[in-house]
Amino acid sequence: MSKLIFPALEVPTLEIAGSSDRIPVQRVFCVGRNYEAHAKEMGFAVDREEPFYFTKSPESIVADGSTIPYVAGTENYHYEFELVVVIGKPAFRVSKEDALDKVFGYACGLDMTRRDLQLSRRAKQLPWDLGKDVEFSAPCSAVVTADKLPDPSTGRIEMRQNGVQKQDADLSLLIWSVPEIINHLSGFYHLRPGDVIFTGTPAGVGAVQPGDVLEGTIANVGSLKIKIGDKE
Repeated sequence: MSKLIFPALEVPTLEIAGSSDRIPVQRVFCVGRNYEAHAKEMGFAVDREEPFYFTKSPESIVADGSTIPYVAGTENYHYEFELVVVIGKPAFRVSKEDALDKVFGYACGLDMTRRDLQLSRRAKQLPWDLGKDVEFSAPCSAVVTADKLPDPSTGRIEMRQNGVQKQDADLSLLIWSVPEIINHLSGFYHLRPGDVIFTGTPAGVGAVQPGDVLEGTIANVGSLKIKIGDKE
């Protein structure tokens, strides 16, 4: 009888607010440049033709309250705070009208980014993996079930670095709404329960240093607090 020759990785999980149950994380999709002001601060005009995505490994998920390292290979490590959507039902070629029915819940998330590596690869028209698919780079808060946020189209989203506000916007400013993202993404993937979608960050992204504390909140979703540890 065959057996695994290396131990299988433990499946990352997300906490559910008000419950002892947890959600196994399957895949992590991220929407790029989904706020006009952020697209502009990154040097791009807004592209409203269709959303685009990058991915992170499930092992990049980190729990609220954690200390994460200032990861190796970068001298310009950035925060990007955003709304996270957790899929709760199989979804393939889902209409915008039915998309929210596939959502289990929502969370606050940080898309930590090796900005120097992302920009250098982008300049060479190479993939962003080294800049985005980074260990410990996807901290997430507890997941609030969808019945507590039936309409994710509005609500203040803001983040503070060492107590100083850096990002402040509203979910209504998303270029691609949650239903539109699910509709589009499910045309390319059989989305399944436990898939996680980071929906994009507002303007105000910036660099962190060891010892920094990042605190973000989204109206009716919750809050997330992370400390940046020592350089690896």
